[in-house]
Amino acid sequence: MRNTFAAALRRAAACAGLAVLALSGTAQAEALRIGLITPPPHRWTIGANDLAGKLAEESGGRLTLNVFPSGQLGSEAQMLQQLQAGALDMAFLTVGELANRDADFGILVAPYLVPDAETAAKLLEGPTAAALQEKLGALGLKGLGYGMAGMRIVILSQPLAEGGTVAGRKIRTVPLAQELDFWTRAGAAPTPLPLPELFDAYTNGQIDGMQIDLEGTFNNRFHDYSAAVLDSRHMIFPMVAVFSARKWQALSEEDRALISRLVGDETAAIRAAYPAIDADYRAKLVESGAPVVTVGPEVFGDAVESWYAEWRVKTPLLLELEKEAAALRK
Repeated sequence: MRNTFAAALRRAAACAGLAVLALSGTAQAEALRIGLITPPPHRWTIGANDLAGKLAEESGGRLTLNVFPSGQLGSEAQMLQQLQAGALDMAFLTVGELANRDADFGILVAPYLVPDAETAAKLLEGPTAAALQEKLGALGLKGLGYGMAGMRIVILSQPLAEGGTVAGRKIRTVPLAQELDFWTRAGAAPTPLPLPELFDAYTNGQIDGMQIDLEGTFNNRFHDYSAAVLDSRHMIFPMVAVFSARKWQALSEEDRALISRLVGDETAAIRAAYPAIDADYRAKLVESGAPVVTVGPEVFGDAVESWYAEWRVKTPLLLELEKEAAALRK
């Protein structure tokens, strides 16, 4: 009887120990948050959700990632401030807010740097892009890789005359200096607007057109309100996956390695997806009867040449990026 009672006590103690360990594991579990401006159907948001699933699986549920798309956590400027303060863990950011704090990031949107999304993906894997990522520490961020959206095109609510340019149009752009300067040189009126406001602004005539991509044009039905869909492919639209430097320092080496690997894999998948995405959505637009026309640099007047003359001086790192791009085109 005594032996039986003692064995029962040992089993109870063992169970209590397991319970303590379980509670301890639960206490150590961490719920991370990632913010994006893109809507749920967008490839970046899909990628963030894929990342969340893989992180939970590979960490055994110890790390989770809550995804906040469509600017739920604020504008990119607001999310950047949250990242710097440690109030937000992670974000997929366009280069706009980064370029406004360090002009070198704006070289990634140089006009006609690459001809297509496949070459753009390779350029974002190169040494100059990597060097830019190393500069994120000064902004309170940890860079974890580059994604991208489709190559930039232009849609217009009013027809474009044969041989005409975009001069005189009011065009929605991203508020970074290099992009605003490009459109000003093209004779247009660049008009920064948040992504969620675009549909109303375009359909009510607040803007005459926008710089966007094929995916966004089709998914938002912008082509239904457009007299011209100019397939210019004139700029890359990079995304940078960033982590709060403050929060990064608090992670274990094991968790840093896991997050780095998974985010690196996901951003690579996003880059690799866009050549097919661009082709697919162009075909959908043509099939839908959208007024798609291929155009070259001439639609921007002399903006391309004068833009490079200015920004090669202001941001000499652009010259290195141009060399890489030229090598990829051979």
